[in-house]
This record gives sequence, C-alpha cells and structure tokens, in this order.
Amino acid sequence: MATDVSVLGHGTVEAGKRQSKEEKECCKVGPGYATPLDAMSGPRESLIYVTCVYTGTGIEKPDYLATVDVDPNSPTYSKVIHRLPVPYLGDELHHSGWNSCSSCHGDPSAERRFLIVPSLISGRIYVADTKTDPKAPALHKVVHSEEIIQKTGLAYPHTSHCLASGDLLVSCLGDKDGNASGNGFLLLDSQFNVKGRWEKPGHSPLFGYDFWYQPRHKTMISSSWGAPAAFTKGFNPQDVSDGLYGRHLYVYSWPGGELKQTLDLGSTGLLPLEIRFLHDPSKDTGFVGCALTSNMVRFFKNPGDSWSHEVAISVKPLKVQNWILPEMPGLITDFLISLDDRFLYFVNWLHGDVRQYNIEDPKNPKLTGQVWTGGLIQKGSPILAEGEDGKTWQFDVPEVQGHKLRGGPQMIQLSLDGKRLYVTNSLFSTWDHQFYPDLLKKGSHMLQIDVDTKKGSLAINPNFFVDFGAEPDGPSLAHEMRYPGGDCTSDIWV
Repeated sequence: MATDVSVLGHGTVEAGKRQSKEEKECCKVGPGYATPLDAMSGPRESLIYVTCVYTGTGIEKPDYLATVDVDPNSPTYSKVIHRLPVPYLGDELHHSGWNSCSSCHGDPSAERRFLIVPSLISGRIYVADTKTDPKAPALHKVVHSEEIIQKTGLAYPHTSHCLASGDLLVSCLGDKDGNASGNGFLLLDSQFNVKGRWEKPGHSPLFGYDFWYQPRHKTMISSSWGAPAAFTKGFNPQDVSDGLYGRHLYVYSWPGGELKQTLDLGSTGLLPLEIRFLHDPSKDTGFVGCALTSNMVRFFKNPGDSWSHEVAISVKPLKVQNWILPEMPGLITDFLISLDDRFLYFVNWLHGDVRQYNIEDPKNPKLTGQVWTGGLIQKGSPILAEGEDGKTWQFDVPEVQGHKLRGGPQMIQLSLDGKRLYVTNSLFSTWDHQFYPDLLKKGSHMLQIDVDTKKGSLAINPNFFVDFGAEPDGPSLAHEMRYPGGDCTSDIWV
C-alpha cells in the first residue's frame, strides 16, 4: 500500500510539473513589456551599448560598439568593459535599433537578441548578437551597401525600428550620390535579408531622417534632416537657403506605406530631427525637435484623420561675441519622452544645457529642470553671450571627477524608471570638427544625470564619468546608447 501511495504521489508531482510547464509555455510572451507603464518597473540597467566612431577623426581604426558598465555596485562601474570593432573603415556608426522590441510582445517566438547598427557614411548595416554574452556582443552579420543599393537604390541608413511582423524598417537619407530625393525606407526580413522598399512607389519623401509609427492610428510620421551631399561636408547656412535641408514632416498610412500628408513646418521648423509619439499607443500626439530653429514642435491628429502642428517650446537664440554668427541657436539635436509620458527631455548641443519639461498637458509644457553639461558659452571659452543691456556672460559648467566637460550634450537615453539620464556629446564627426574641434583631439565623454521624477529637477552624478578620450586606440566619438533590455527610444507599443 505504501508503495502504491508513493507511486501515486510521484505521479501527482510529475503531473504537477507537466501542468506547470504547460502553463508557462501557454503564457510565454515575446520581448519587452505589455505596456509602457509595465516597462517602468523593469530591472535597473546594468549595461549600456554605445556606438563609437573613429571615422573622420584622423585615426585609421574601425568604429566600434562599446559596452559600458552602469551598475553602481560593480568594480568596473562607469568603465568601458568591451569593444566590438567592425571589420571595415569609414563607416560612421550612428543610430541603432533592435531586431524585436515591445511591438513583438505578443509573439512568443520573437526574441530581442540582435542590435542593428547602420553606418551613416558607408551604408553598411551591422548586426550584433547581444544575447550569447551581453557584456561582449559579437558580430553576427553584415548587410553590405552594394546589395542595398542594387535592390533599392537607398544609401545613408539612419534609424532602425523593429516591426510587429518581425521585419525591420530602416530610414535612408539619400541615394548613393547623396541626393536627398533618392531617400526612402529599407525593409529587411527577420534574417536581415533585403526585401526592398517599404513605401509605395512614388511615395518617397523629399528628405529623410527619423520616424515613429503609432499603429492604433494607422500612421507613421517621418522627419527631415538634409541632403547627405550637403551635411556630410559640414554645416553651411547657404545650404539651408538653397533648399538642401528639410523643414517637413511626412505622414504615412501604416502599414500601407502611402504618403498621405506633408506638414510644412515653415521657418519655425528648420531641420526637424528626432521624432517621437507619446508612448501610450492610444495617444494621437507627439513631438519633433527642430534643430536649427531650436523649437519643439507638437503634432496632433485632427477630426477627419488629417494632422496639424504647433510650436510647443522655443529656445531663443543667444546674441554672442567671437563666434561665426552674431546669434547662436540652441541646436536641439536629441530628445526623448519618459515611459509614463510625463516628462520630455532635450539637449541644446551648442548652448550646452539639458532640459526637463513636464508634458502632462502636451499643449503647455512646463520647464521643471535644467543643467549645463558643456557648450560653446561655458566659462573659459572665448565666446561670450551678450544680454540686452550689453553686458556679457557665460554659463558655469562643473568639472566631473577632475575633467572639464567637452563639447555639448548631444544624445540622451533615459532609464526605464525615469530616474537616470545618460548623455554623450558627439553629433557627427564632420560637425564635431566644425563646432567642437577639441572633441576630435580629446574624445567624447559620457555622463549620468540624476532625475527628480516627483517635483522635477536635474543634477549631474559626480560618481559617473566615462572618458572616451582614454580609449586604447585613441580618442573616439561616442554617440547613441542602448540597453540590452530595450529603452524608451527603441520600443514601440501596438
């Protein structure tokens, strides 16, 4: 009898194990999080991947993907712990994205494993495996520019977003000759094979740059930097007058790829760069940062499915002495929105400040935090700002761990919980050379800013400083940042 009970008990345990396994399998979900608010309670970041550039610096070394330790309990905190050099020279690694993200959360077969790293200059797209060893990503595949050009005519790849279908969408800023009129959207399949163009024939925008889609509103909106033939040579104001830079947003049907509407932002919206919808997928509003005019423009849906726009935040240019122009724009080059859609953060690359705005009322953003992390008008610079009374002044920028802060704040990334903002300072090697030549000599750095998410405020963390000027192969330029588990600028919810 005892034996029978034992067998019965064993069978019950085994049945329980099978049931538990079946329950887990039935409830398995895809990558990311079900909602943006769920993502806010995700694990604290411990690693961050940073694209680093030697292209254009005079150092004949390949660009690389750096892994930085951001775990404050680690002995290698705020250090580069791994470097993945790409196999070619002259790439200019720029923005990156994931093979799958929260848009694939409903697909149990999807996995956030590969980081997609387009090269803005060479046109190559690198695929890095971050799963096998998250601390030491390995090169998985190279999508060669020749194949992309042959099959699509596209070049100068920029932004990469994963799609719920498993495909990947990459914006491309021009054709192989750098003409903006040759730009469009590259579609890759889940194995990173070139499928063709995403947009329908005849529906390519005049310029390209960033994009974001909001499936519940069946809409994708893209922005416009300029013609690669112009911006790759450095910034020339005459190129703006000659129509070589953008001032439009392009509204597409999603996922159909039909250009439905073009929004002319006019003289208040020159060089619209990064674009983000609010994270809540039911919302029909978002923002775009217009670099040259230093305005944050809000776009929103009208009754009847058309879209409109208005200036939401303006950064006034500063009257200056000893600079190339009599007035200096802030130059908003990057921004992001916290996952709860409460705060918007942006940088002024030339002025040197990082700002925090409460956007709980998107029509009326309120400045709640501001900190200076560099810029052209910091104390010790030959450039002076001039007030209306004729008096001159400069911004007080602190040193961090004995380092004078170089360049200006450029790319930013926010922790999932919204409490830490990471900042790098390289925009694009040619523009770095033009506006911050010391960056090429001394290299980039990376900072962490502590964020007050209750009342609002920003403060530089004095314990965190990553010096890309001390890299083994010489000073490098650090640009975009990604966490292994996803973040608020790569994940889109459906």
